[in-house]
Amino acid sequence: AKTLETGKTWFYSRSRQELWMKGESSGHVQTVKEILFDCDQDSLLIKVEQNGVACHTGHYSCFFRNFEGQEVERQLFDLKQVYETSASSPAILYELYEVIKDRQAKLPEGSYTTYLFQKGLDKILKKVGEENAEVIIAAKNRDKSEVIYETSDLLYHLMVLLVEQGVSLDEIFSELKSRR
Repeated sequence: AKTLETGKTWFYSRSRQELWMKGESSGHVQTVKEILFDCDQDSLLIKVEQNGVACHTGHYSCFFRNFEGQEVERQLFDLKQVYETSASSPAILYELYEVIKDRQAKLPEGSYTTYLFQKGLDKILKKVGEENAEVIIAAKNRDKSEVIYETSDLLYHLMVLLVEQGVSLDEIFSELKSRR
């Protein structure tokens, strides 16, 4: 259902006992193009547009070995490159979003995010407004480092608002994509 809802591939992890979206930490997402099922209707073939690699080994696909176990496709990415979230990767947004969701669920003491959720929607909206004004002032002053700093604050507070409202990043990204 999540795959149909979002247009991205979702899988069930038996070890974690939860659904996970392919690429949510690496940024190597799969955009669903077509879903087919076999004649017995007990197997799915999901055709996707792959961003990056699909396999945790750094290969483009999980099907990189022949029956004898020999690699028939070369590794495209270093594993460190696949799993490390880079500051320049959009995956950092998913990572931050998940941290915010976790803070909302667990409300750890001493966390600023916990403070915002405990104070409620009015406080969150006030912070979004304040940070927005600070971005405007930084831009008006043509201070690039302040624009970066204040935009980061604004994005964080917007993501707190999204979590509070139950809006996923994928919903935002889908809306943005529909506008191009």
